[in-house]
Amino acid sequence: MKIILQTERLYLREFEQADAIYLFNLNNNTEVIKYTGNKPFKSIFEAEEFISLYKDYKINGFGRWAVCLKETTKFIGWCGLKKDKNSGEVDLGFRFFQNEWGNGYATEASLACINYGFIHLKLVKIIGRVYVKNLASIRVLKKCKFKVVKKFEYDNQPAVLFEINYDRS
Repeated sequence: MKIILQTERLYLREFEQADAIYLFNLNNNTEVIKYTGNKPFKSIFEAEEFISLYKDYKINGFGRWAVCLKETTKFIGWCGLKKDKNSGEVDLGFRFFQNEWGNGYATEASLACINYGFIHLKLVKIIGRVYVKNLASIRVLKKCKFKVVKKFEYDNQPAVLFEINYDRS
């Protein structure tokens, strides 16, 4: 197990094949993926294949990470950074099981990822793209000090582009 980050209550680690069942269940909750633009996995095999083909750690040195509770090691979702192949921009993303919503885990994990991005990866900017209707994710980004850049269309949906910049001076 490769732990990348730790917070008071959480640790974030690279995905493992055993996470396929969790990713399958996470993406098969229509409320969880309601504002993501993603489709559910058709099978656990498809989730396993996703993990096998996930190359962001090797290509970029970072990616989306499994989020687990320190106290129990329970997988509760994922959070992390993703580099866009075309623009080179780095995006913060997160997704948690519905029964874990409202516990502050998304904010806690996101703040750790932002800090990791700025301090360890030497990023100067991280973005977040959120559908206008996704009020919970908008709240998380605002708690993390992201600022609104513009409203735009993302996956044919009204969305908001957020960003946070690191001032190295």
